Amino acid sequence: MERLLRVAQIAPNIFPVPPLHHGGTERIVHDLSAALRGLGVDVTLFASSDSVTDLPRIGDHPSLAALEQRFGRVAPGVPAALDALQLEALRLRLDDFDIVHGHGEFAHAALLGPRRRHSLTTVHWRVDELDRALFFAGFPDLPVAAISAAQEAGIPPANRAGVVHHGLAADRYPLSLAPAEHVAFVGRMTDQKRPDVAIRVARAAGLPIRLGGTIDVGNPDYFERRVRPLLGNDAAYLGPVDDAAKSDLLAGARALLFPIDWPEPFGLVMIEAMAHGTPVIARNNGSVPEIVEDGVTGFVVASEEEAVAALARIDRLDRRQVRRRFEARFTAERMARDYLAIYQRLRAA
Repeated sequence: MERLLRVAQIAPNIFPVPPLHHGGTERIVHDLSAALRGLGVDVTLFASSDSVTDLPRIGDHPSLAALEQRFGRVAPGVPAALDALQLEALRLRLDDFDIVHGHGEFAHAALLGPRRRHSLTTVHWRVDELDRALFFAGFPDLPVAAISAAQEAGIPPANRAGVVHHGLAADRYPLSLAPAEHVAFVGRMTDQKRPDVAIRVARAAGLPIRLGGTIDVGNPDYFERRVRPLLGNDAAYLGPVDDAAKSDLLAGARALLFPIDWPEPFGLVMIEAMAHGTPVIARNNGSVPEIVEDGVTGFVVASEEEAVAALARIDRLDRRQVRRRFEARFTAERMARDYLAIYQRLRAA
């Protein structure tokens, strides 16, 4: 009888797994791990001690978010210390796994050494910046899975192991057929996500908008300068939203506005909206045309004016069909099967 494939999933140490509020990477790691277990894979999760999961887990130290909640601002070196502690726990157990799948930053590549060929790395951020260029050049033998074809274009051919779109647990978010009049924005309050554009689009279309998300710690002035002055009776900021609040916001929306201004590597909130049957109006950037089927699950636009026009015809889209396309393309089980195919290919290499 063939032994079960043993896979270590290495989560970032920023938030618990699964996250309490925001933390898209940690959400994906958890849903992937649970779906892999459902496919008969022996999964061990390396994650912070404040994680709440029934998956086998290794990790004696709290997440960065838990430390910040306890102590306030922490020293800049704390994230690196947490990563080093996690990698030491992995080093002591490397022989226990057939495949090591890393979802954080880059130190694991050096730790793995000759085991790199039996590892997989998923980069949950853009790959066109200098740190990624240095990383790929230094580890040409490290297999890397892209989360979109748009992201893969920035990964050197030597590293490419395939494209796996994100997926979510199919039963987390229900189909909603009775949306209210508002539109929704969910994401960090930052110039990459452009909540100010979302407000302008909704206002020009004569629709109220509700916005949920954290104020970006790397760009806190953006919210005060560009977003807060636009808020009013027709534009309400709800603050950070957990799964339940996010579900309420998306399920009750006529559409999700996603007016990004950067090469989005995936955009998890788009498929969270689709799971509710809520169509997406998104700017044509990064992964957007791969995720949104124009005229089926939403509209891909090139300007604020096009977004306003798309809102005027949003009711032509069938919310049941939006949900069906989510179930066909973006479930955690589909994501797990795609990754499992890569794992099996790497183990056989």
